[in-house]
Amino acid sequence: QIDDLAEVDYSLSSLPAVFRPFIDLDLKGVVFPAGNYTDSPYVAASFTIPDQSNSMLHLAFSEYFFQTSSFAYYTAGAFNRTIAEETCSYFNINTEIFGSIIPEVAKYSVTPYPVMLKLMATEIPIINLEQDSFTVEIQGSGEVLAVLPDSTTQSLFTLNIAANTSISLNIFDQKLMGSLCLNR
Repeated sequence: QIDDLAEVDYSLSSLPAVFRPFIDLDLKGVVFPAGNYTDSPYVAASFTIPDQSNSMLHLAFSEYFFQTSSFAYYTAGAFNRTIAEETCSYFNINTEIFGSIIPEVAKYSVTPYPVMLKLMATEIPIINLEQDSFTVEIQGSGEVLAVLPDSTTQSLFTLNIAANTSISLNIFDQKLMGSLCLNR
């Protein structure tokens, strides 16, 4: 079990190859929703690790591992978030702020009410490994709701979101560091 949302099944995909200076273990790692071992919609492709005999341990992850992870977390609802009134009030986000940007909100809500944001992925995020980075494509939607005095909510507007980001990982001072770039 990885966490409350996902589990990983790692099993040998071939018999271990034992050589004098090393052992080669090919593991196939599949991530799936916790308690729900389902077949992945992806097909694992084999790959090879470049020979570097000066290292004690080589560890490689394929696109398949990340794709099944994305599928498992999407299925478990991990990409659905509600940003509650307390967080929005900390940043002072209310209907008055949105009313200054979107005139229809100003017409609807004369009194400034706190807001709640609901964000959700509408499709399984796509992860692609590249030479020096990887990209994540995510499709989603967001809904902005006014929190009324009686604690009910009223939808103000919804929007569709499509994001494509590149993430590069580097090691600096023995720490794994990442940089994120929004492509579109």
